[in-house]
Amino acid sequence: MVLDKLGAALSEALRKVTGKGFVDKSVVDEFIRDLQRALLQADVDVKLVFDLSSRIREKVLNEKPSVGLTAKEHMVKTVYDELVNFLGRETGSVELKRQKILLVGLYGSGKSTSAAKLARFFTKKGLKPALVGCDTFRPAAQEQVLQLGRQIGVPSYAQGDDPAKTAAEAIKKFSDREVIIFDSAGRNALDAELAEELKNLRDAIKPDEVFLVIPADIGQVAGKQSEEFAKLVGITGVIVTKMDGTAKGGAALSSCSIVNAPIKFIGVGEKVDEFEQYDPKRFVSRLIGYGDLQSLIEKAEEIKSPELTKSAENMMSGKYSLQDFYEQIESIKKMGPLKQVMQMIPGLKLPDGMADVQEKQMVKWKTAMDSMTAKEKLSPELIEASRIKRIAKGSGLKEDEVKELMKHYDRTKKMMKILGGKNLKRGGFAQLARQFGMRM
Repeated sequence: MVLDKLGAALSEALRKVTGKGFVDKSVVDEFIRDLQRALLQADVDVKLVFDLSSRIREKVLNEKPSVGLTAKEHMVKTVYDELVNFLGRETGSVELKRQKILLVGLYGSGKSTSAAKLARFFTKKGLKPALVGCDTFRPAAQEQVLQLGRQIGVPSYAQGDDPAKTAAEAIKKFSDREVIIFDSAGRNALDAELAEELKNLRDAIKPDEVFLVIPADIGQVAGKQSEEFAKLVGITGVIVTKMDGTAKGGAALSSCSIVNAPIKFIGVGEKVDEFEQYDPKRFVSRLIGYGDLQSLIEKAEEIKSPELTKSAENMMSGKYSLQDFYEQIESIKKMGPLKQVMQMIPGLKLPDGMADVQEKQMVKWKTAMDSMTAKEKLSPELIEASRIKRIAKGSGLKEDEVKELMKHYDRTKKMMKILGGKNLKRGGFAQLARQFGMRM
């Protein structure tokens, strides 16, 4: 997950609070010290940290808890609410309409990739986007935009050495497209040449939205750079990239407070689909270990397929085969890294490294099943010693690894049989299952 260390520190600080018999000033002060240490280590600006701390301390100690809440519950709710306000307040909503979007930011912030991810997002929403490469400063920048366009099946344009002229020509060329996304050159916002270029580009495009693309690992310069870009072209939203590759990121996330613009999206991986609309409530819930079932359900909806629906229904009825297991591994892979998926489930805490180990195991199991016949996958009871030997040889695995797959399958099938019927027709599992189109 993004900001692993911050999340772990906040979860531990809240765990200590909920473990106390009561809440008094000493408990609050101890929590505030833990909170400040965690945020500062995540690179959040010192002034913002102390402002946040003061608000939490004031509300916890001086506000009366809402009806029905204990003092501890009031404190946890206050911390949650203030972190949500601190990290964005608004959900990163984007209007699904005809519009022009300009991306600005520092060199190496991931603007070109974010432009492609944004185009992919609009395509999935049913709109027709186009990409325009207006970065004439970085070598091969325009070619990268053209390649990204081809990769995601979106028309793109990048030609010439005058960014404003390129933008004007693209607007005429893509008059039939509903969303036009413009990539721009990345340099220091204090660079006079870039400042003039961006102003000219803004005037040529007259964008409906200007998104500041800022990497999570930018550190303490985030605030100053964000301010300068806001002065140059006016910022309507923020995209935070590289959230999967840093233990910090607090400075980038809190930049929305500085430019007074909401975080619209976060990039959580290198692939074009590893791009999420930012929701501070969900983000904070995941950060402090409360999970995010809504995002999990949405991911399940995105990859919903007849095969997955059938395998899930088989699982519920007890007719669970290796083919069903195979379909589920495929589906989980489409939802993203296992670690991210697991952290969306409330209350599920995996030991460090366990998700990575399990993900590698799933890759081996899928490889083994690729060496099975269709009949073996549908009727696993056929797989005895000689077949295990053949499957291991065909997949390049050890016989013990194939046997481990069969043991896991048997355990899962037995568990589903025990839990079958009425037990699975109630509660959160049933709600999640219904998202796959199953009848419960």
